[in-house]
Amino acid sequence: MTTRKRLVLIRHGDDPPDDRVATFAALNGFRLDVRRPFAGDDLGPLDDSVAGTVLYGGGFEVYDAERHPFLVREHHWIEACMDREVPLLGICQGAQSIAYVLGSRVGPPAHGGSEFGYYEIQPTDEGGDFLSGPMHVTQSHFHEFETPQGGVNLATSAAFPNQAFRYGKCTYGLQFHPEVTIEGFRRWQDAPWARYHLPGAQSREDQNRLMYKHDETQARWFTNFLSSLFRT
Repeated sequence: MTTRKRLVLIRHGDDPPDDRVATFAALNGFRLDVRRPFAGDDLGPLDDSVAGTVLYGGGFEVYDAERHPFLVREHHWIEACMDREVPLLGICQGAQSIAYVLGSRVGPPAHGGSEFGYYEIQPTDEGGDFLSGPMHVTQSHFHEFETPQGGVNLATSAAFPNQAFRYGKCTYGLQFHPEVTIEGFRRWQDAPWARYHLPGAQSREDQNRLMYKHDETQARWFTNFLSSLFRT
């Protein structure tokens, strides 16, 4: 009997597994392997059973491993994935971790802004294969990353110039959250931490309007991206 390849999902919270990565994995025959190092989960060895890794977003400062020691294990896993050319996708905090491991600055932007809602991004001159044109995407962040040296900036926006990067053949970092469904974003809107008070955040009314207008396009794009990254 053929053993299904593992897709390792490194999470930084307790959201249910109803996001688009989990759905994609289930529909494409991957064995979901959810790990929560922040809650004490071990990551184990990176062996040939791993088809890829997704590092999710969260509320931890990736540069403060002294305060959050579990990040050391995550950073070692990132390095191992890149060394072995295992497909690796970082989303928001996950992308910041990859950038940090590669020596880039991560932290609050100088302008003090944030994004919470649905915002337009555009492909860079080198990002045409990644994104064919402008697209509204789900956002929830108040930190940013610089594109790592040797990486390629793939997408940008008016407020945050580094929205996506590629490093090597199969490592990607996304500042935005294409994995989040409408139901998932509803939970964020109702969460105690919902960032409506931060500069740059959209009102709930604007979020709802843009969500219903653009979510389907974002979902279609992300499914195609995952299919390419994880070679399905």
